[in-house]
Amino acid sequence: MSDSELDAMAGQLDVILSAVGRVQQVAAADIPPTSHAVPLTNVFRPDTAAAGLSAEEALAAAPAAEQDRFRVPRILDDE
Repeated sequence: MSDSELDAMAGQLDVILSAVGRVQQVAAADIPPTSHAVPLTNVFRPDTAAAGLSAEEALAAAPAAEQDRFRVPRILDDE
């Protein structure tokens, strides 16, 4: 790194360290750590097993299929 890059990063590091210092001043030992400011509940449906599509059903709407697989344009060379 050049000297000018180091000087620029030193200033940025000072800003980061001062921000961390402010957070440390506010954080109190009697406040439990949390991942969210408000309690969250799972709004998703239960994860239950269900029957999937057969190969024929999955390929029925495909624009092109070959050997029970989706056929797509080649994007890589032979190498």
